[in-house]
Amino acid sequence: MSDQLAKAQEFEKKAEKKLTGWGLFGSKYEDAADLFDKAANSFKLAKSWDKAGSTYIKLANCHLKLESKHEAAQAYVDAAHSYKKTNINESVSCLDHAVNLLCDTGRLSMAARYLKEIAELYESEQNIEQAVVYYEKSADFYQNEEVTTSANQCKQKVAQFAAQLEQYQKSIEIYEEIARQSLNNNLLKYGVKGHLLNAGICQLCKGDVIAITNALERYQELDPTFSGTREYRFLADTAAALDEEDIGKFTDVVKEFDSMTPLDSWKTTLLLRVKEKLKAKELEEDDLT
Repeated sequence: MSDQLAKAQEFEKKAEKKLTGWGLFGSKYEDAADLFDKAANSFKLAKSWDKAGSTYIKLANCHLKLESKHEAAQAYVDAAHSYKKTNINESVSCLDHAVNLLCDTGRLSMAARYLKEIAELYESEQNIEQAVVYYEKSADFYQNEEVTTSANQCKQKVAQFAAQLEQYQKSIEIYEEIARQSLNNNLLKYGVKGHLLNAGICQLCKGDVIAITNALERYQELDPTFSGTREYRFLADTAAALDEEDIGKFTDVVKEFDSMTPLDSWKTTLLLRVKEKLKAKELEEDDLT
């Protein structure tokens, strides 16, 4: 390990010397880039992640001097992956640089990939607002490149977090849009009922029974097979329980559905919010009587 560290420092020193010494402009930066690359690799092997990151940034700068934007972008990505282990902010900053360079060179699919990676870094830090911003950007880029599956994955993340932040309408619109798109695609068609279920649960959170009923009618028009699914029955029954303000019925419907199709933590959280609202209404009415 200390061997690798010594090697890395030696390569770095030689690279710096190349930059400050005499030499033809182009070859000077090419030689330095080669040495910075070796230094960064050795820092990685020594698990000296911050030094590896900062050395990759020096490598990126050499590539920029040589007007090799694609290579510079790759160096920034390597820097980001080194910093990921120690410094999330630096990692995000490097990926942002890479995305800008990839946009300049027209490599939008790759830019989309790294925007998604930034979103995942923010998500891992529980910075949901920033994660949403970058998932949205990534979805736009993927959509422009017609990479529909990846675009939808990012949009679903946005919808998921929007609902967590109680932005239910935003979430509903995204799930409904994905459901509409998926109907025309044989590979994605099977997921439609799941997207409509998610949209329906967000409708329940808004607590407007008329809006839920209208939405269910709309979903049937959108996909005539939906009314025969367990998902449709679940939404219709929970909406009825909500209308009747019947907590017992609501709980039974959720339990029965969960026993057949286990609910994930996102759905469970939202359905608990609906139940809490029902409880609050019940208490209000008890106070009035």
